[in-house]
Amino acid sequence: MKSFLKNVLANIVAIVLLFVVFFFFFIMMLVFSAMGNDKSVVVKKNSILTINLKTNIIDSPTEEQVGLFNINNQNKNILLYDALEAINKAKTDDNIKGISIETDNLNAGVTQIDDLRNAIEDFKKSGKFVYAYGNAVSQSAYYLGSVADQYYLNPSGMIELKGLATEVTFFKDFADKYGIGIEVIRHGKFKSAVEPFLRNDISPENKEQLSTLLNDLWKNTSAKMAGSRKIDSAQFKTVVDSLYGMIPELGIQYKLADKLIQKTQYDEIIKAKLSLKEKEKLNKISLANYISSYSDDDKSGEKVAVLYASGSINNGDGYNDINSEKYIKYIKDLQDDDKVKAVVFRINSPGGSANASDEILFELQQLKKKKPLVVSFGDYAASGGYYIAMAADKIYSEPNTLTGSIGVFGVIPYYKDIANKNGIRSDIVATNANSQYYSALNGVSPYGVSLITRSVEGTYKRFVHFVTQNRKQTFEQIDSVGGGRVWSGTRAKQIGLVDELGTLNDAVKFAAQKAGLKSYNVASYPKKMSPFEQIFQDLNEDGISARIIKNKIGKANYEILQQITDKKLKSEVKMEMPYQIKIE
Repeated sequence: MKSFLKNVLANIVAIVLLFVVFFFFFIMMLVFSAMGNDKSVVVKKNSILTINLKTNIIDSPTEEQVGLFNINNQNKNILLYDALEAINKAKTDDNIKGISIETDNLNAGVTQIDDLRNAIEDFKKSGKFVYAYGNAVSQSAYYLGSVADQYYLNPSGMIELKGLATEVTFFKDFADKYGIGIEVIRHGKFKSAVEPFLRNDISPENKEQLSTLLNDLWKNTSAKMAGSRKIDSAQFKTVVDSLYGMIPELGIQYKLADKLIQKTQYDEIIKAKLSLKEKEKLNKISLANYISSYSDDDKSGEKVAVLYASGSINNGDGYNDINSEKYIKYIKDLQDDDKVKAVVFRINSPGGSANASDEILFELQQLKKKKPLVVSFGDYAASGGYYIAMAADKIYSEPNTLTGSIGVFGVIPYYKDIANKNGIRSDIVATNANSQYYSALNGVSPYGVSLITRSVEGTYKRFVHFVTQNRKQTFEQIDSVGGGRVWSGTRAKQIGLVDELGTLNDAVKFAAQKAGLKSYNVASYPKKMSPFEQIFQDLNEDGISARIIKNKIGKANYEILQQITDKKLKSEVKMEMPYQIKIE
């Protein structure tokens, strides 16, 4: 028996040691891999700056997703600001002769693509060429690629040019079927975040705002595509309505592309453009490598800080998304940093917790007392995302930014019917009249509903109050464009919710001007988390389970699941937009 136990213990120890050794070598491989990625890149003569399938444009360092579950991902995440600076630098770089757009799918938001298109349009003023090639091209990739001088398509390829649509998922019948009760309190007839729990179809108000919003976005994007391709607007509408881009020959006939060729032939066309000999190699350099090629070491002077805020707004201190404890620290650090002379707050958020939004706004108001604070909107600046902008000296929005959604709601789920059907009941003993104003089994008491309604109404008034102060309008004026309604950036400018239509670069330049800076560096915050740190961030039960589920059912379905299971729905007052709109 002793011999048996010794053998078992020996095997256990061997397994543990093997695991430790494996884990050590795994970590060392990551470290050496990270070191290898820091190699300096040399830009050769006659190089072509390439936007390819491995290019992921992100708005904030906190969107970086490197971990145990995507360690083999070869895609390069590039900050939008860095990408724009690279294209601007390439314009005057003698080694860069042109740009090649070679992507069928583009991981970037609509405002990010707008900025990239504008930067490439400016690049073309140098006289350098821009070519594009595609196989099975998504609408977002074509929106970018259509800016090229020449667009080439694979003979068996397609362009998925179809216009914009949004699909709203409803949970009312699901909740009724399984006995899940949902108490909803909201302010604003356009505050559609709660509609999936109340209805089985889109309300007239929500249909109105969605129709206006989609048509605003499509008007902007379609005009740019048609203009770049020199297609009459009426004909372009016919092309889109008829899905002609799906058939390669029709894509050529209706001028969506210039020629059907193979990728090898496309490279030969570029070589001929550069007057390269047959045996000379075509030098392509990706955006990520080009950014790595030039020095960015001089950070000693005066700074304009860009503080990125991307994702949902929550209480807590997590790195991803906009977590109030973390952002309060970031803001205070910038406030106390004497080298930071101005701050640009880059917002790309559909909102979230009203409490967390209020905390962040207060700290930004304190920051503004010490140095200029300029806000730049990305794809979303809605609800809580708009609320936290109300400390700004000036607000820049992109034309296609989803803006506003000035409204508040509370959603409280309970499970009385499903519990009773399965023989589960409860009884309550309490010390005070409202000790149990909410119960997961019995829902919210009538007094609890009136109290939460009062809280929602009070939060809405506080929201509008800060907007009136920043926008210098009356309560009635803001309330008339509020009510939870979402606007495009173009309309937000018209109704006074933002100051200017402009890019992140425009906001940085204005912040520097307001601070009286003639020479300055641009520094990004929060600092990018290393791959090593991100991997260890994965090593917790919630993080691992969330990533497994997301990988299994897909990101879109995972976001729907979150709406049903989110613990924060229990009692928190929310400032949040219910949907996302992407050009796909």
